[in-house]
Amino acid sequence: MYARGIVELFPYLMDPYSKNGYEHFYDGESGSGYLAWWLKIIQRSASSESGGSSRQLTGGPAARREALFSPEITLSEEQCKEAMALMRYCTDEATIKEKMKMTFQYRRSMVLDGEKSSDILTELPHFKDVKSLIEQDFILQFGKDVAARFMERWTTTFKQKVIQQCKALPSTSYLEELIRCAEGWDSDLSSIILLLHLIPPSAQGWRRPGKVSAAQAEKHLVVFKKSGTSIEEHVDAIKCVTQSYLLAVGMKRSTIHEFFIILDMQVIPCKSTITLGAFDEFFKAHFVFGTMCNQMLHNLYTFIQTFTT
Repeated sequence: MYARGIVELFPYLMDPYSKNGYEHFYDGESGSGYLAWWLKIIQRSASSESGGSSRQLTGGPAARREALFSPEITLSEEQCKEAMALMRYCTDEATIKEKMKMTFQYRRSMVLDGEKSSDILTELPHFKDVKSLIEQDFILQFGKDVAARFMERWTTTFKQKVIQQCKALPSTSYLEELIRCAEGWDSDLSSIILLLHLIPPSAQGWRRPGKVSAAQAEKHLVVFKKSGTSIEEHVDAIKCVTQSYLLAVGMKRSTIHEFFIILDMQVIPCKSTITLGAFDEFFKAHFVFGTMCNQMLHNLYTFIQTFTT
């Protein structure tokens, strides 16, 4: 079903020489194909995890890659440390953003350092009050074109296709409600959640056997809290230190007015007050802070990274 859905969503991926056009993704008769191979890789990876931190230095957001941005003046390590120390007490947003640019390469090395990465938000608390810093760092790393791609492509290319494909899935009351929402009051968030029904949640490895439902995976993507809820108390109740998700706050689910990125028990307010913009920031935060997503959401994020960045 997933293999057929992929080639229906993206006809140019169809294999004209196979019986149904999607056997290269999954062949039910032999159990072979890209999807089967990839799920086996994920299972092996999950079963070999040490279980401590969500930060890894291989692939995805934590991969070592050359950034597009190249500063005109390269600061020494001591100069970078001095600039970062001054930033902590600076209140001028323009100055903060400029010094963040100047120290980008040094800060990136901190993000990719397993011993220093957990101190990023402590060393750079302005990520919590200057709401454009995540976007700026992402642009420095990948460029403006890549930074704008998800927002441009989701509404024009993907959303309606995801909704149409989900209508062909076996019906449940939960799925039907999501489809109604995707065509109504919160089409962006609901259509992203619907993608979890088209792309199976990632395997959890031998420590957490059994299949994971899309509804279970959703709880690791976005959490809703009513206005007036203490964000500090909510964060204090988090049991998993490396847990990351999007926190949506509003009077009800149809009237969200504020979003926060919860990352390593730290709260980062989103600049955007609309669902799609907040999810875009949340996705980019994984690359800015070199943090791997929840294992259940690995397939979802891999899809978004592959087709929109």
